[in-house]
Amino acid sequence: MVNVTGIYASISPEIGQKWGLNHISLMKKKLTTKIGDVFSVPISETEKRYMQLIAFDDLQLNSDVIRCFAKIYNLNDTPEIVDIISDDVLFAAHCATDFGLKLKLWSKVDNIDNIGNLDGLLFKSTDDYARRAGEAPVLISENWHVWSLFDKKVRKVGRLHGINQNAFNGLIFNPYGILELAKGNEYPMNYPK
Repeated sequence: MVNVTGIYASISPEIGQKWGLNHISLMKKKLTTKIGDVFSVPISETEKRYMQLIAFDDLQLNSDVIRCFAKIYNLNDTPEIVDIISDDVLFAAHCATDFGLKLKLWSKVDNIDNIGNLDGLLFKSTDDYARRAGEAPVLISENWHVWSLFDKKVRKVGRLHGINQNAFNGLIFNPYGILELAKGNEYPMNYPK
């Protein structure tokens, strides 16, 4: 039986023997990330972007909130941390940074206290994302909810107008979704506008 608790996973001795592995642990120690951590994210065989853990969002299962920076670097570049975090933000998202580390999709390079101005950071979600099998996806939602990290409440706004149009997708992304966004791809493909 596989036992999974948080990000710990191990295989029981019985399953290990059945698979011919002896007792192994898939993760021996908990990876910890802290606000301010900066990560290098390879987006191709020659390029990378950087992202930073900036908050934990109580409204989204206390998930990590990251900001990914727009500038693309050569894999061999080692820019100053101050230059990295001074760049424009490509996107902000919810994820599990420690899980991305475990999967080796990104690596931690540093930690810095400067996490930018979070006052105008808005997230959005819609009830129109989920659908039954066979139903056509909703392409343009009029059923949006918006929140900021400091409001501690979600506001139903209907259509996105004004500043709410700048809200980032509030889903909690798996690490592969973060990688797609860092590459500049749309993810998820069928999320309403």
